Amino acid sequence: MSRRPKSKKSDTAAPAGTVVAYVRCSTAEQVVSGLGLEAQRATIQAYAERKGLTIVEEFADPGISGKSLENRPGALAAIEAVRSGKARGLIVARLDRLSRSVPDAGRLIEQFRSEGIELKFCDLDIDTATPAGEMAANVMVAAAQYERRIIGDRISAALQAKKARNEPLGARPKLDRAITRRIVAERESGESWQAIANRLMADRILTPRGKAMWYPASVAAIYNSDNAADLRTSV
Repeated sequence: MSRRPKSKKSDTAAPAGTVVAYVRCSTAEQVVSGLGLEAQRATIQAYAERKGLTIVEEFADPGISGKSLENRPGALAAIEAVRSGKARGLIVARLDRLSRSVPDAGRLIEQFRSEGIELKFCDLDIDTATPAGEMAANVMVAAAQYERRIIGDRISAALQAKKARNEPLGARPKLDRAITRRIVAERESGESWQAIANRLMADRILTPRGKAMWYPASVAAIYNSDNAADLRTSV
């Protein structure tokens, strides 16, 4: 059963102008480079300074899709933090960082409006508590979902074309074969992506890009790559 944000707000009112920040990027590549999250943080910080807001805490979902709120612990924790009275509102760099699903985003906007919780999108600079702001936000969510579906169709078509030409799918990671074999073995023994990432970092093994930080999404990318196809028991 998927988790959904609770609808009841704490009776403890947070100081005016306080917000919790939420950042998200959806690909392992963005996670490893750090550019996706850092750009969002810079946007949020600039917006908060311009509007006189105080960021009390940040939550993140690195390498996780924004299709829905399911399986996004960072987003759920950010929402719960606002509802528990830690801050007056939630701030994100762009609306599609919160959700690219019309039902999820629309439901969340409506719930926050009814609870008096401020929802701030740096790219829109609108107040979702007003009817006009709520409508504008929903239009942007619909556009984001449309964009996601179009991109998905294009990627699918490109992959099918590569497959027809017998070209390898996905980038070949520049990683020692022994590390790839280790990742596959640990995953198929039942280990979670996070547990594998933790062990790689504990052993000071660098990512294909030479970084010290491993994320669940980057471990999964190695496991699912063509480079590991002959090592997986189920291809």
